[in-house]
Amino acid sequence: MTRVAAIDCGTNSIRLLIADVPGGGISEGAAPALTDRCRMMRIVRLGEGVDRTGRLSDAALERTFAACQDYAELCERHGVTAIRFVATSATRDAANRQTFVDGVRARLGVTPEVVTGVEEAALSFAGAISVVGPASGSSLVVDIGGGSSEIVLGQDQPQAQYSMNIGCVRLTERHLHTDPPSVAERRAAMDDVDAALDEAERTVDLSAATRLIGLAGSVTTVTAHALGLDHYDSDRIDGAHLSIEQIDRSCQALVTESRAERAAHGFMHPGRADVIGAGALVWSRIVARVAARTREVGHPIDGALTSEHDILDGIALSAAAGA
Repeated sequence: MTRVAAIDCGTNSIRLLIADVPGGGISEGAAPALTDRCRMMRIVRLGEGVDRTGRLSDAALERTFAACQDYAELCERHGVTAIRFVATSATRDAANRQTFVDGVRARLGVTPEVVTGVEEAALSFAGAISVVGPASGSSLVVDIGGGSSEIVLGQDQPQAQYSMNIGCVRLTERHLHTDPPSVAERRAAMDDVDAALDEAERTVDLSAATRLIGLAGSVTTVTAHALGLDHYDSDRIDGAHLSIEQIDRSCQALVTESRAERAAHGFMHPGRADVIGAGALVWSRIVARVAARTREVGHPIDGALTSEHDILDGIALSAAAGA
């Protein structure tokens, strides 16, 4: 048994998973189940303004470094033997990412890996499949982040993957400026997502999917809305299967609500209320595109599965393999 820490630092949040992993982790074939010891998230908005300025702001770095210090103390307290820190979209795009790398290393003693979109997609797929298991056909795993969104097609291993440069923070900053967003703003955001999907389809055959799995905060929040939850309940959200119609209704509701209306939902994380509209819009466009493509080839998907297990689990499994 190996006790590892996985840290996923994205555009909107930084998340920590401390877990025990049996065997040698992900490199030995079928991924083993993780035993969680600590799983937490902080909204730090590291990617605030990066799409416009190309730099990580001092305030965003300060918030992120404070979270890193807290995570370092938790790792020491839990007796972690290996840490893998993965940074994604915002850090990939930042001209001053070395400042981020140096600050993380000073606090956690490990060098953060600024992974490519392709590797991010593979880690997300591994984390999801480690829990739900491979399908008889092909699973399409979708991870919607703050700055990028990954789509991965495969059975027990990725067969094709693509990272789209769209996410809930990036789209909000680009297009959704009024409260609630205007029809014209929503249309511009949808056009942005659709263009990204057009590019993605050159690499990933959406029509081959027999199962659709959605990951990360935008998807889990849409799921909480669709289930009518009065508070965030991981046990009910994880593994929930929603129909195409349920997903579309909740996505449309969230993108057209004001920020105050979103924040009033009992399940809404306070750091997500201002960007969930864009996240819901991304998810709705992806679901609609996959539904259309699978319908064209005669095996339409009837909905999507929500998983709480994502890139964080994939990082933990790979950390155990490395250890």
